[in-house]
Amino acid sequence: MTHVRISTFNVENLFARWRFREGVDPSLANKRGWIVDDTLFGELGVDDKAITGAAVRNEKADVIGFQEVENVDTLKNFRARSLGGRAEYPHVAGVDGNDPRRIDVAVLSRSPITRIRSYQHLADPDTPSSALFSRDCLEVDVQVTERTMLTLFVNHFKSMMGGRAETRSRRMRQAAAVQRIVTARFGANPGAHPFIIMGDLNDYLESDDQGDSGITELVEWDQVDNVLNRLPEEERWTHFWAKGKKYRQLDYLLLSRSLADANAAKPEILRKGLPLRATRYTDERFPGVGQDHPKASDHCPVTMTLDVA
Repeated sequence: MTHVRISTFNVENLFARWRFREGVDPSLANKRGWIVDDTLFGELGVDDKAITGAAVRNEKADVIGFQEVENVDTLKNFRARSLGGRAEYPHVAGVDGNDPRRIDVAVLSRSPITRIRSYQHLADPDTPSSALFSRDCLEVDVQVTERTMLTLFVNHFKSMMGGRAETRSRRMRQAAAVQRIVTARFGANPGAHPFIIMGDLNDYLESDDQGDSGITELVEWDQVDNVLNRLPEEERWTHFWAKGKKYRQLDYLLLSRSLADANAAKPEILRKGLPLRATRYTDERFPGVGQDHPKASDHCPVTMTLDVA
């Protein structure tokens, strides 16, 4: 058996963005096209990215599904500056998705990526002129051992911005589409195959005064196992929402039934990169973490070690 560590992480706005330095006239800075000159521009989010990198390195994952990455070039730059470069993660997968903020899903892997497929083109059945997926459902095949191909379905569902109840139906349609995609790939008994549905599904399972969950049918699908249920209920939270002072599970590793049956291990949730305002977490944090910024993310990476043949 081979140990393979799999992780999902919403890295919160991993952008390549710049701000003019004080006293720079933007009209004079644009020479021979748009160039990045560090005498004129300063990179944004440098301290946050450093802590994000510390969180990723801490997990020692072999395959990582990311959410909120600006593009593949930004991810490669982050890899070079924070993760040890191509030597550590030689394989990258990502496709520009649908989000107007340009936050995409992507994968870094130590094992070869042999196939990728995007579903960003799918139309929303309720509004056919619009895309169904807020970002994408990125399907990625990773050759984790000579015998085993592991398929990832990396997602970042519609956010609850605007209200949980008001946005619920969009997440329900996205969740149903993921089930159809998996079934189309693997047939009527998809759980017999090695796959993981992962990512920030932007909802929790509990009903509350805002209504019911929009992801229940997917997370409780009999073809997958929500492995965070292996942890005590009070330890499953992966995100802190400051406005409502809520600690919720928004991030998921849904292992196919056969993969889950073969792996009794528990997942790990890393909270060392959360801002200090997430006071439920009282243990050690990475150096430099602040009250709100800098931080690794407002989400926690979720990681699990799998045994595969």
